[in-house]
Amino acid sequence: MIYLDHNATTPVDPEVLNAMLPLLREHFANPASPHPAGQAVARLVDRARRDVAILAGARPRDVVFTSGATEAANLAITGVLATAPPNRRRVLVGATEHPAVRAAAQAAVELHGGRVQTVRVHPDGAIDLSHLRALLHPMPPSTAGSAADPEGSGGPRGRGEADEVALVAVMAANNETGSLNDPRPVAALAHEAGALFLCDVTQAFGRIPVSVTEMGIDLAVASAHKMYGPKGTGALIAGRSVRARLAPLIHGGGQERGLRAGTLNTPGIVGFGAAARIAAAMMDDEAIRQRAQTDLLFDLLVGWLGAEALEVNGPVEDGSARPGLVRLPNTLNLRFVGADADAVQSCLPDVAVSAGSACHGGGSEPSPVLLAMGRSAAAARESLRFSVGRFTTVDQIHAAAATVARAVLRVQSLRAVGSGEVPPPAEPGEPELPAASGRPAAGWTGEVSPTPGRTPELPVPRSALP
Repeated sequence: MIYLDHNATTPVDPEVLNAMLPLLREHFANPASPHPAGQAVARLVDRARRDVAILAGARPRDVVFTSGATEAANLAITGVLATAPPNRRRVLVGATEHPAVRAAAQAAVELHGGRVQTVRVHPDGAIDLSHLRALLHPMPPSTAGSAADPEGSGGPRGRGEADEVALVAVMAANNETGSLNDPRPVAALAHEAGALFLCDVTQAFGRIPVSVTEMGIDLAVASAHKMYGPKGTGALIAGRSVRARLAPLIHGGGQERGLRAGTLNTPGIVGFGAAARIAAAMMDDEAIRQRAQTDLLFDLLVGWLGAEALEVNGPVEDGSARPGLVRLPNTLNLRFVGADADAVQSCLPDVAVSAGSACHGGGSEPSPVLLAMGRSAAAARESLRFSVGRFTTVDQIHAAAATVARAVLRVQSLRAVGSGEVPPPAEPGEPELPAASGRPAAGWTGEVSPTPGRTPELPVPRSALP
């Protein structure tokens, strides 16, 4: 299996596993216990909290451990609205946010009152700052009519009726397209309006630099399993003044400064810390290698299928159809024109890719992220996400490109047969479809080969940690 779905989850790094095993064997004491065994575990938790904070550009005391980014998002949004004044209960959510954030926002306003409004994005997936500004500062209904509610979600309302914005939620990096948002202008607009800024850094964390403090982020959420740590562990990162404005979701023994009760998942937390340490050391080198791999994958697919058969979902280079630089280096989202993504996936038993968020659960429904970016439902259904990882090799990229190209050509040919547009038989000497594995067949040369200079020599990634 060639695994190209690292934005859904990553394998546990062997070094992370080694750090966790003692917590499952000899260091099993409760870190809240006052005896030496408990305090030894508490020190390991403190070290993990420090390592996560360093990677986030925050202070250790700002890190609240949770079961994952989903719980952290619910704690942040519901916690803010629970203590917000009645006239400040609006929540603004980016159109391409993760389902965890969108659903948490809707549940919070249903519980505490208020309303959720959606902030538009540009076709490349970046947040529309002008629309955000308009939602933060709506014109009074008496002078603007329906303009008081630019998104049309709830109708115009007079000032004082949940009119002020409590929270703005805009992610740093999109899980489906890899599109990036600079948190700083979003934070500035939110703070100018007296609102808090929640940033989902789950996909960015450990892949590109993040500094919660320098970027003006009030609340950040992250998960260990997106960065080679264990599932079931995440964090809410919030400064002291913001934490004081949160109401807890889970009540009990008062762990995590009263914001997240329950005995700590010490193996998961220590694994999260180890994953953060490794990411801090490897992030720059990994970004260079993974960007080269996604560029190579794109070039190989263009070589097999032709440039007209592919469309990039997300940022593109100026004046070209190539993937742009302002994206997660490991992520590539492509539309294969005329090839249904589900059908292509069914022809890829040995290559793991995704048609959207693993948490979407929408079945055959098109990706809400791609629809929000202005793609048609048909185009969204023809799109696949590729996300490479720490242990992806160049040989795997070559093999995956050939296998995907073969699957796309098969689906396109079956569609042509079904529509009556049967392609003519192959001419003598025409090259065969790419093999199911390995590099492109020797007969595919010239225009089929990637453009010279676009596939740099890549360093061999480490196959295992010491």
